[in-house]
Amino acid sequence: MAESSNISTSGSTLENWTTEDLGVWEAEGKPIAWRTLWITTFCLILSFTTWFMVSAMVVKLSGIGFKFDTQQLFWLTAMPGLAAGTLRIIHTFLIPIFGTRKTIAVSTLLLLIPAVGWGMAVMNPNTSYSTFLILAFAAGLGGGNFSSFMPSTSLFFPKSKQGTALGIQAGVGNFGVSLVQFLTPMLLGVALYGQSQHFEDKKGASDIFLQNAAFIWVPFIVIGTIAAWFGLKSVPVKANFKEQLDIFKNKNTWLMTSLYVMTFGSFSGFAAAFPVMIGKMFGGFDNAPEPLKYAFLGPLIGASVRAFAGPVADKVGGGKVTTFSAIGLVACTFAATMFTNPQSMADWPGFLACMLGIFFFSGVGNASTFKQMPMIFPPRQAGGVIGWTSAIAAYGPFLFSVPIGMLIAKQGHPTMFFMIAGAFFVINLIINWWFYARKGAPSPC
Repeated sequence: MAESSNISTSGSTLENWTTEDLGVWEAEGKPIAWRTLWITTFCLILSFTTWFMVSAMVVKLSGIGFKFDTQQLFWLTAMPGLAAGTLRIIHTFLIPIFGTRKTIAVSTLLLLIPAVGWGMAVMNPNTSYSTFLILAFAAGLGGGNFSSFMPSTSLFFPKSKQGTALGIQAGVGNFGVSLVQFLTPMLLGVALYGQSQHFEDKKGASDIFLQNAAFIWVPFIVIGTIAAWFGLKSVPVKANFKEQLDIFKNKNTWLMTSLYVMTFGSFSGFAAAFPVMIGKMFGGFDNAPEPLKYAFLGPLIGASVRAFAGPVADKVGGGKVTTFSAIGLVACTFAATMFTNPQSMADWPGFLACMLGIFFFSGVGNASTFKQMPMIFPPRQAGGVIGWTSAIAAYGPFLFSVPIGMLIAKQGHPTMFFMIAGAFFVINLIINWWFYARKGAPSPC
């Protein structure tokens, strides 16, 4: 990048960086910001594909000979969420310490661990359950990245554009969830690398290449790492770990954490559990739905609407849009309880419709909450709060998959979980309206 009198480059750092000076933004800042957005978003897609490839592969493990029970399978879908939430707490503090370039490049490179590991594991019929658990935890490396990638992007755009920028990045990044669930069935019949596995279920038998669902991402991870290392710069926003802890003294940090658990926690949690739920709840009926044929639809809807809801939140306000999201989540979640203990395939259309509704409204709220945070907090704190709230919400796959699996194993259906989730959404609807959306709210946004 050529140096100018306003923004200059010192090594990999952009000096004199400012986003609120619209003259500098239009002349020099915009192209840098959008290049950063697209490179980081590409890497974020890969992060989500490696994070959620486990949920797409788990539904095939029993068919190729691995003798895991219902709770074990749900635990495999839960482990990436447990890891991601924990790793996101760490990622929350990385950008002000290491900068954008190093953080994004190294984090992307580490995605090779789960991508290569899962591919090798499913090719070996003697792979132990404990090994799968470790690899499922490693898949959480992809989920952890979100809490440094998104705060990084917030530093490159003015407040008036952050709803749009963060909505696009998160929406397109979330697309990785549906991408991996959509592509996996098509990849299983192609001989890309290694020997096939014999797959058998009640519908018949065939030879598949389950390792493809993991190995396919390896070359793209390499490309993303190279693009990040050579195409990204860092901005001079520095703070040590202790200085960044001031976000926890602000009650809005905790309120926004709860709101983001409602939105992204629901998106990630149900996305991880959805394929196995379909198989366990409806798999015993004649003409049972193929889990991966439908599971990708929910994340696809949630990711797409997140990208479009960001600009809407910029125009009408994040608080109002989050209220709309919460109302929809409450309605769809309680409505789903009418179909969560299915008696026949007649319950399938209603369950699918309610689940897709949950994904739609969670996607809307994912975008609007990310508009709220930069409006409530100053730039450096906003990045930390975005990272922290994302970290806690990333426990969604763990917090959803484990209790859903336990309820299905013990009661045969997850109705109680949906009731509790609906009550949680009601509480968050009240929180958002009182603090952010009503007339005279203490922090309107």
